[in-house]
Amino acid sequence: METTLELYTYEILTKEQTTLIQKAADCLARSFVGVDVSGKWVQEPMVGQLKLRYEDFYKFTKDYLDSTVEQGYCVVAQDRNHNVVGVLAGDTNAPEIIGEDVFEGSFYDMNVILHVLEDVDKRFMEDYKKRNGKEINDGELLHIFMLGVTATSNRHEVIQQLGNKLITKASSNGLKAVLAEATNSKSVRVLEKYHNMEKYKDLEGNYIVHKYQDNSRLNGIHANIADGTYILIREL
Repeated sequence: METTLELYTYEILTKEQTTLIQKAADCLARSFVGVDVSGKWVQEPMVGQLKLRYEDFYKFTKDYLDSTVEQGYCVVAQDRNHNVVGVLAGDTNAPEIIGEDVFEGSFYDMNVILHVLEDVDKRFMEDYKKRNGKEINDGELLHIFMLGVTATSNRHEVIQQLGNKLITKASSNGLKAVLAEATNSKSVRVLEKYHNMEKYKDLEGNYIVHKYQDNSRLNGIHANIADGTYILIREL
């Protein structure tokens, strides 16, 4: 039986690889908006609930990759035909709280997701400052922002290899921790199982979570699929 490393190759993107960046944005957008992978429906719950469109989400992911790829924390998995079948995209920027709507037109509802992420990020940053006596700076943490996998076989190995590549690099570059906002139960399990990340607890011992049942736009998400967005972390 072939190993995953023979089935797929892994590569950290550079800004010169414009075609590969486009393929990576497509893989992320399809896996977030919704794609059938060997008879299983893969979709990010908030994106599905808000019925965001592929075209808008592709532009969002492409803009993100274009703006962060130079940092060296966007990795892709390609099959033998050079199709991008997995992407893990991250950055080392400190979380930014804008606090107002930034998306317009047919992508307006992306603001709902933005505010969910800002809610958990803000609470994490406040707790971090209490613990460490200082704000988070750029270049301290690896922020895992988006994971998309459309591979039809060895999906878990793809997830593991993508994460290993980024986390190893972050560790060797002296970053302090890996941070992620997990927006559904499957993401939480994947990050815990394959990347040894844990749900973050604040100084009072509470998880930092935005509960979907308390959000009028997201309370249609079934609790079995996702109960909220959690902060996960792993010290390096």
